This record gives sequence, structure tokens and C-alpha cells, in this order.
Amino acid sequence: MIESQIIERGSARLAIPGGSALEAVVLARSTLGDRWRHVSLTWVDERCVPFADPESNRGTAARSGLFEATASGDPKPDSGHGPARVLPLFCDGESPSASIARVEQGLTSGFADVLDVVLLGMGADGHVASLFPGRATAPRGRVVHVGDSPKPPADRISLTRAFLATARHVILVAAGASKRDALRRLLAGDEALPAHGLEGLVVVTDLGDIESGGG
Repeated sequence: MIESQIIERGSARLAIPGGSALEAVVLARSTLGDRWRHVSLTWVDERCVPFADPESNRGTAARSGLFEATASGDPKPDSGHGPARVLPLFCDGESPSASIARVEQGLTSGFADVLDVVLLGMGADGHVASLFPGRATAPRGRVVHVGDSPKPPADRISLTRAFLATARHVILVAAGASKRDALRRLLAGDEALPAHGLEGLVVVTDLGDIESGGG
């Protein structure tokens, strides 16, 4: 899907997760080769921790070879092998309000206010990005500070469901038996789950007893 976007429009605006689903991005980056230079990269969510912390999605992505970064996590000048641009959701030392303002500006200037491809992981409770089921109201806007995540660390920055829904292609990776109940709920149309109703949703799973497909 990333490659088809690059072929169709010359570039691809991609949002990625952390966790085990990141392995799919590393594989895609290897497959794309030099075409990775045409990708604008951001994240679906980020923990408000330093770049060097193992919990940092951005740090893990850099250590996995998706982009080159300085010790503090700033993307290095384009070496010819990295993505066209990198938009972190959180930078070391930022306040949540500063992160949101910077990301909002970056989504407009570098992404033209939309995404092409979104890759999501899903928790056993059915959460995607840092959007958790059972919240009273869905967050507004494109970027939100989540200060009370039930999954530690509690302090996070996340793209909202409304902005994830701008993508033409949404791939949800749900691997492992712990995801079975949530995945069944999603495929059955449970509106309480944040991924419900995302247009173009494709589920990738290793659970052979669950039928996957478009949403």
C-alpha cells in the first residue's frame, strides 16, 4: 500500500505505531529500498518519555533503522536513505501543549492535513494508538494529550480517530491469542472500539479462527 501510494502520487504520508506491529514497518522499509525517501513519517501515538527510553516509539523506530537521529532524537539531515520528513509526536523536554501545537503545524505543512497509510496495533482491550475504549467522549481535533492512559506510561500524545480516518488505507495488526476477543468484537461491529468504522480497514492477524478483511 505504501508503494502503491508512491507510484500513484510520488510520495506517501505514513503514520506508524510502536510495539510488535513496528516489525511490519521495518519489513516494508526493507522492501521499499530507495523509495523510502519518498515517505513522510509520523506516529499514531507516542509516550511522553525521553527518546533514549525503551518505551519511546520514536526511539525504537530509529534504533530499528527507519531513520537516522541525533542522541536527543532529532532527525539527522537527509542522508539520501531516510524518509523525506519525520514528524515526532513528542520531543524531549516538551510540554504536552507545545507538542500538540508543533504537531498540528507539522501535519499541515508537511502532510497537507491528511494521511495516506496508517498502521495500527491493537491492545487486548481493543485500544489503538492511545485511544482507549470506554472513554466518555472521543477527543476532538487531530492531536490529543492523553494524561491518564490505563496502560503505562500514563502520559501520551496521540493522533485522534478523526485524523486517523483521513487515511485511504488503514492496516490493523492483531497478533496473539490475547487479541482474540477484541478482534471478534471489532469484526462484529462493536462501536465502542476506536477502530470501528475506519474506512479501508484491513485486519492482519495470525488467529486462524477469525476471518479478517476490509472494514
